[in-house]
Amino acid sequence: MTGRGVRAGATREQILTAAERLFAEHGVYAVSNRQVSEAAGQGNNTAVGYHFGTKADLVRAIARKHAAQIERVRVRMLARAEGSADVRDWVACLVRPVTEHLAAMETPSWFARFAAQVMTDPAMRDILIDEALTSPALVRILDGLNRCLPDLPMPVRIERKDMTSHLMMHACADREQALAEGRPTPRATWHGAATGLIDAIVAVWTAPVTPETEQPDLTAGRPISRKDVSP
Repeated sequence: MTGRGVRAGATREQILTAAERLFAEHGVYAVSNRQVSEAAGQGNNTAVGYHFGTKADLVRAIARKHAAQIERVRVRMLARAEGSADVRDWVACLVRPVTEHLAAMETPSWFARFAAQVMTDPAMRDILIDEALTSPALVRILDGLNRCLPDLPMPVRIERKDMTSHLMMHACADREQALAEGRPTPRATWHGAATGLIDAIVAVWTAPVTPETEQPDLTAGRPISRKDVSP
């Protein structure tokens, strides 16, 4: 790589780091490309657009920055879970790759809060979902979880998928925030936090389903996509 290429790579990394922090603290919508450029120490306020394009492209680049490391843990855990009929094994494959990645980063980290902010932004949330579903290991993990729960009605499956997403995103973001502020946390380590989170999510997926006389069909009028059934 030439000297110019090295400098460009360093600039891109500075922009990604600054954007992840600002988006985590303030939300994606509230932060301008100019603010990101300034926080990254770039005198040119168009640096974000030059290196990444749109804000959506920048969000996607941040997600991809973390994806490879999370995927390596997923692949390792998937190899252990293959063939299991235990919901807990598959839920662990969803949770621990993320918490191991967060544990490996220095404190303060920003990724959990960044992800939580993006998932609350209607214009950006599909970026994280689409990026996650490009993971071959995640697709196989979701298939394994679904095989463990063949009798779960589709409306309930979608509902519990949403609960899982909220639990994972916000529990990790809250713990990350507490660590950054030096506040005590219920669990001493990310590994322990993951164990508690897995316990809760398993309980969500295996809870009894109460029949309703007039339960609305949430799937009426549209096809079911993998986004509907994937935590």
